[in-house]
Amino acid sequence: MGLSTIRSICCIGAGYVGGPTMAVIADRCPDVQVTVVDLSAERIAAWNSADLSRLPVYEPGLDAVVGRARGRNLHFSTAVEEAIAAADLVFISVNTPTKTKGLGAGQASDLKWVEASARTVAKAAQGHTIVVEKSTLPVRTAEVIQQILSASEGSGVSETQPAKSFSVLSNPEFLAEGTAIADLEKPDRVLIGGQDPEAIEALAAIYGHWVAPQKILRTNLWSSELSKLTANAFLAQRISSINSIAAFCEATGANVREVARAIGADSRIGEKFLQAGPGFGGSCFKKDILNLVYLCRHYGLEEVAAYWEQVVTLNHWQQQRIARLVISNLFGTVSGKRIGVLGFAFKADTNDTRESPAIRICRELLEEGAVLQIVDPKVSESQMAKDLGQPAGAGEGDGDGSWQRVPEVLQAASGADALLLLTEWQQFAVIDWPAVAAVMRQPAWLFDARAKADGALARAAGLQVWTVGEG
Repeated sequence: MGLSTIRSICCIGAGYVGGPTMAVIADRCPDVQVTVVDLSAERIAAWNSADLSRLPVYEPGLDAVVGRARGRNLHFSTAVEEAIAAADLVFISVNTPTKTKGLGAGQASDLKWVEASARTVAKAAQGHTIVVEKSTLPVRTAEVIQQILSASEGSGVSETQPAKSFSVLSNPEFLAEGTAIADLEKPDRVLIGGQDPEAIEALAAIYGHWVAPQKILRTNLWSSELSKLTANAFLAQRISSINSIAAFCEATGANVREVARAIGADSRIGEKFLQAGPGFGGSCFKKDILNLVYLCRHYGLEEVAAYWEQVVTLNHWQQQRIARLVISNLFGTVSGKRIGVLGFAFKADTNDTRESPAIRICRELLEEGAVLQIVDPKVSESQMAKDLGQPAGAGEGDGDGSWQRVPEVLQAASGADALLLLTEWQQFAVIDWPAVAAVMRQPAWLFDARAKADGALARAAGLQVWTVGEG
């Protein structure tokens, strides 16, 4: 395939990775037709909504990018096979959740959607097609995809339809939710792994429309796949590390932010991912580390597996520690007590709640009988209900815990014994503390798990304040 022949791209999967990534590619490559396909008609309809504020993924700047490209060379469709047939290059960007049962349950990735996608590509593709892994996948998954595709190679021969052939590449995403568009437009690096030099250069030429050549890295397939798991494991490790030191700071009277600033000034360490908090969340960190643990055990590296597994264990411990700290400071019980929860998304500037620390912490408080009043600017009540495993208002009045979504901090504080800040939304940095304190039940607490609120103003208004990592 010549480098100039990529004129049509199909992406299977219209989620948090596929949608924004293809929007930026379409925006930066106006001569390339980009079609994002998904089996969910509801999701595709949301991507096609005339109201750009109703896109299924919230990312700052995404609406502008979609607005520029949609209808020109960016399309969203449920016609999966038709889009594959027309494509020179197909991205597979589907969900790879942790298996819940069977071999490897709780750690191994469930590759059923990847396999289904590969089989659909094998069936629908025409001529030569470059197939690109975009989902986060276990090492050597490309081998599985290649075997499925190879079974259909050589078919489809006719005067009008050349024989099918495939090249498989790995092109993992390195996006942080909340900054995904900036990460795509100005990436630290683009990683392309493969064995077919021509296919690698064809994909590199797409990114070359806006990414400097020195930032496009080429590796073998297996190194590319493992690089994604390793990057997420190292980032999550830093979060668990600083949270372990935060607990030590609280016990000894040190301040974790002062410690973080001191060690972050060391150029060998750097300042990023040293913010103590309620632990990591999102779609990738836990899943990828557990996948790494599973693969290490598969290859007999038990000590390596145990090392990385501890990163996840400490993350869970930090969330449990915060929930228990709230309970102990509220005289050992939260049964029937109102607690305002500030933030539910796993981080600010996203509506994603996957593995959000708020879920585990809120569930522990509900189990203890708390009445939660939750405010989050982007997470819907239906998503909260799904994550908490019970509808809003359920259980109130019979001693069971209950929750409701409220629109503002003042409503979250109304009648509450405590406020619990779990997501670092900017609006929580500028709270009117005298007004909030006036509607709370005294003695009232602020538990700031993100060090986002103005603790001095909260104290001046009469609240008792706990801030993560402060002794």
